[in-house]
Amino acid sequence: MYYRREIKDGIYHLSGNDRRLSRFENMFTLPKGVSYNSFLILDEKTCLIDGMDNAVRETFDSGVASLLDGRSLDYFIIQHVEPDHCASINDVLMVHPGAKLVISRIGLNLLKQFFPDAANMGIDYDEISIIVKEGDTLDLGEHKLQFIGAPNVHWPEVIMTYDKTYKVLFSADAFGAFRAPDGHIYADQVDYEKDWLDEARRYYFNIVGRQGNAVQKVLDKAKDLEIEAICPIHGLCYRTPETISYIVEKYDTWSSYEAETSGVVIVYSSMYGNNARVADTLATILSEEDVQHIKVHDVSESEISEIIADLFRYSNALIFGMNYNTELFPKMDALLREITMLNYQNRKISYIAAKSWGGRGVNIAQDILSSSKDMTQVGDIVTIAGAMGQDQLSELEDLAKAIKKSL
Repeated sequence: MYYRREIKDGIYHLSGNDRRLSRFENMFTLPKGVSYNSFLILDEKTCLIDGMDNAVRETFDSGVASLLDGRSLDYFIIQHVEPDHCASINDVLMVHPGAKLVISRIGLNLLKQFFPDAANMGIDYDEISIIVKEGDTLDLGEHKLQFIGAPNVHWPEVIMTYDKTYKVLFSADAFGAFRAPDGHIYADQVDYEKDWLDEARRYYFNIVGRQGNAVQKVLDKAKDLEIEAICPIHGLCYRTPETISYIVEKYDTWSSYEAETSGVVIVYSSMYGNNARVADTLATILSEEDVQHIKVHDVSESEISEIIADLFRYSNALIFGMNYNTELFPKMDALLREITMLNYQNRKISYIAAKSWGGRGVNIAQDILSSSKDMTQVGDIVTIAGAMGQDQLSELEDLAKAIKKSL
């Protein structure tokens, strides 16, 4: 059983939803699942763009077979070799032995690394591959496909595909999102800002975020294209001028590491509840200072990918440098190292030092973040010895005022 969904004349959308997977790449939680998108063009020549994950292979295989309806597959474009889009590759090639793989040179090398058993199945990737690079084209008949190099968005082999006839950009992982859709496949069919933007942001910063410069280069190339639809391999597609400009503008902001929202993220660690009370008290004081956007995260309880997305979204962060065995609390240490790896920068940062019988937690936190560019410390460090007393409330008030002034 397969239900056809045509995006443009001859361009069909294939989608597989996985609502059972608990973690994407075994790292990021998926409370609302994830989708895998592939696209099939039926013209004088037939062309499949990207495959799907093993979890939805049956849906994918039946969709391809139904759409081809007995026709052979001429081309199989591999934009991105990551296994969640290539797990089905050998199945397709076994069913369609005459199909040519269209792939970048680096992509072909990675393909051999991830699927070394292809030769045992009688598949010779070298023999059947057409290597493409920036500016190369593929003529399917009415559909003329142009290839755009997109290295490091987010793997080094990535290419994008632009249908010059129908002005559709097949964008690989760019412009994707976590979450499985509820029937709709277009951003204009949903309340995108309410229901999808957080998952698109979380996807971007945790998956693509480190590669801001590479994203900026691709966005620069896109300025020369007339785009009427963007089709990523996760999440929804974009088909209206409003939704296309909206997501492109978000990517421009995100990839330039500019704060999206003026506000404060408080990230704390607390073993016995003392620091949790301080974090909530500070949030309350910030509210009294008319700070509108405030997020509070317990580093041990909040999903790390959500903390990361918020740290990149907001202009200010407040970090608890709590010591643990004279070092920085391990989960805070891991979080700060991860955001610096993702190129966290251009933010205003404040600290609370939480000490008991010694330690240098806040110093370690500062040292980790010292590798981030354009970071400005706001306010004095507030130091807590064990638990904060009423007599220190004024220090929190002073810190809140300093943060408010910096917004």
